[in-house]
Amino acid sequence: MQRQRRTLCGDVACFLLITPLAGLSGWLCVQGAMDLYYTNGLEASALLALTLALFIIYVFWTVVSLRYHMHVFKTWKTTDQRVRVQLPVSEHTAGKQTLSIKVLGKASSKETMV
Repeated sequence: MQRQRRTLCGDVACFLLITPLAGLSGWLCVQGAMDLYYTNGLEASALLALTLALFIIYVFWTVVSLRYHMHVFKTWKTTDQRVRVQLPVSEHTAGKQTLSIKVLGKASSKETMV
């Protein structure tokens, strides 16, 4: 679980860093291609191809990352489905709470404590 959380945080950080950089790089490539269109058509075509390749790689990485994290979430949801909220113990409900925990404690290894 710790590994998946670290992977998610890393992917979110990369997404927040790479998204503006990819947008800026694509914009600069298109601007350069527009400037070179009439003087040097081959370089303009190469810049447009570079822009297309950049965005294809960015979209591919985003889709693969999202699918991975959706798979991890669905796996977590099926294996750790029960969530039990643990309330602070007060003096007059201490006996009732321990009784309910014993009754509900059948499969406590699959519960997630919140």
